[in-house]
Amino acid sequence: MQHTVLIIDDEKKICSLLARIIELEGFKVFQANTGKEGLKLLAANEIGVVISDVKLPDVNGVELVKQIKKLKPYAEVINLTAFGTIQDGVMAMRNGAFDYITKGDDNDKIIPLVYKAMDKANLQLRVYELENKVARQYNFDAILGQSKAIKEALELARKVAATDTTVLLLGETGTGKEVFAQAIHYESPRSLKPFVALNCSGFNPELLESELFGYKEGAFTGALKDKRGLLEEASEGTLFLDEIGEMNLDLQAKLLRVLENQTFIKVGDTQTKKVNVRIIAATNRDLKEEAEAGKFRLDLYYRLSVFSIELPPLSQRKGDIPLIARHYLKEFAAKVNRPAFTMEESFVHLLQQHNWKGNIRELKNVMERVVILADAQVLTEDLLPHEFHLHASRQDDSMSIRAIEKHHIIKVLKYTRGNKTETSRLLGIGLTTLYRKMEEYKITDV
Repeated sequence: MQHTVLIIDDEKKICSLLARIIELEGFKVFQANTGKEGLKLLAANEIGVVISDVKLPDVNGVELVKQIKKLKPYAEVINLTAFGTIQDGVMAMRNGAFDYITKGDDNDKIIPLVYKAMDKANLQLRVYELENKVARQYNFDAILGQSKAIKEALELARKVAATDTTVLLLGETGTGKEVFAQAIHYESPRSLKPFVALNCSGFNPELLESELFGYKEGAFTGALKDKRGLLEEASEGTLFLDEIGEMNLDLQAKLLRVLENQTFIKVGDTQTKKVNVRIIAATNRDLKEEAEAGKFRLDLYYRLSVFSIELPPLSQRKGDIPLIARHYLKEFAAKVNRPAFTMEESFVHLLQQHNWKGNIRELKNVMERVVILADAQVLTEDLLPHEFHLHASRQDDSMSIRAIEKHHIIKVLKYTRGNKTETSRLLGIGLTTLYRKMEEYKITDV
């Protein structure tokens, strides 16, 4: 896109002449004689600057600016007109035009103007691509899983994302509540505005209030100048309040005011400030139960829970574990410059038998540990922490002896570096019995 210009003008001679002048500067130029034709070329090509006549046979060039910006937000538009008016010029700039000039004045102005517009367009393209990269990283497609429970949660999140409704995310620690909050934000009309996260359990009540609302100079010892709070930082975007159940009752009352009329007062101030922000909250507690016990404001609970989404624990979506494990294995392998890993059946089996009290966060940590320990590209069950084997044994008493026997055979095989004769001798069994047990337990060469 760096040097690509589109000229839209129904006067073909003027269009060709202007194209020739711009091409001599090293730009690639497309030509169109109607607005419709111009939009078609714009959609099919990476174009940085559009030079459009105001008077076109099928559309007003000033109005065309809106359509161009909608199609390619980073493209810059220069309007040309034979009879310029202040009103048209103002409207063109309001619609997003880079500049508005009168034909006849363009000979000296047009080339420097194209260079300036192209510089801005290229900068905007880099920002646009970065924003889209972030959006792709945090959108709903980044949430892995095919289980019914996660699909139901995703369906609810997709529906509420397009609105400005307050959302309450419920679920155990490590179930991905912040990931869901980010996806809701980046799939919402606020996606190009800030996403700001605050963990309410990370601050004492006084610090939490200062972080959330900001403070005025002199509000307390050490307040040497005014500070913006996270509510202001998230203006026109989304504020994610994690562990909302940790917030004290006094602060809850102030948050309720924000939710009800989008106003707040800074610490040490007397002036009410207006804010436009969407709130997404999350908790691993039963807030309704806590509200009924007087530990959480009931009115705030009802205001937060306008739209609640329950995120399932990993123990309820064990079919998703191999998919999520492979995702993290790929991520960590890339970080340490290793080829892709594969998992033995027994390795996957132990993953699915584990209780995963830490949920996805725990699974991610285990996969990182496994990648560090692995000497080969095939991951075996002995790489998993000791508690995985204990849990698997407890899962089914009838399998416990078999699990211990299999683990012991693998251990001895590793000790003998795969020497079957030596392994059978150390185990005190015949070579034929060893081969039979290896086949039975699906033990490959180690």
